Amino acid sequence: MLTLGKVLRFDEVKGYGFIAPKEGGDDVFMHANDLLDEKFLYQEGSEVEFFLQMGEKGPKASEIRLVYQPSSHRVTRGAEVDSAPTERQPVFLSDTDDDAFEAGPQDAARFRADLTEALLERADTLTAAQVREVRGIVVELAKSRRWIAS
Repeated sequence: MLTLGKVLRFDEVKGYGFIAPKEGGDDVFMHANDLLDEKFLYQEGSEVEFFLQMGEKGPKASEIRLVYQPSSHRVTRGAEVDSAPTERQPVFLSDTDDDAFEAGPQDAARFRADLTEALLERADTLTAAQVREVRGIVVELAKSRRWIAS
């Protein structure tokens, strides 16, 4: 049965934790092998949906997926890049940019960071897995069109 709940605690290193079901009842065991998103995203208070099963030692969650909520794990512009943009790299427009797009390949890491930021800010219902899938498709397209360096 698909169930909603909140992560009570999750130890990324040990790979397990517990979920409090929204409907109440016993805490539900969660294991890293049952996570559908990156394990670092499962923080205390994260809303999740999961299939409730009875394990040998009590209730156990499987196919655990994050339910969207604003995240403190936002990628910030340039977070994956050590140096400032160089001349002739594309400038990606935001709501406040008035600059035009400049020609020339951009560093792939910077492009991924900009793309991730844009997806998280403008498509806030995407899951982490969906963001990764869309980002992978767009990055491959950008490489094939030589919009970014391979």
